[in-house]
Amino acid sequence: MEKDIDRITKSADTDIVIRIDDYGGRKGLTIREFVKSERYTGFTKSGLRIPADKFNIFKAAINSVDEKDLEDDPKTEQTKIEDREN
Repeated sequence: MEKDIDRITKSADTDIVIRIDDYGGRKGLTIREFVKSERYTGFTKSGLRIPADKFNIFKAAINSVDEKDLEDDPKTEQTKIEDREN
């Protein structure tokens, strides 16, 4: 059983796919990169799998992330600009 939950664009040729699947007879949540190119189209080895019995731990960890911590810090951005200029 495979059920795609969402697809997030990472770049022009790469998406991050979130899906529920059954691997080796065990259900779980898989988060993997999917590429589209002339040479290869399909899933890469990059990603992770959360077994169904560990999903609540994973979900709690994700929900504990403060979105403010993901915002760019203006001081950090200014430092990056200055580093590039030197």
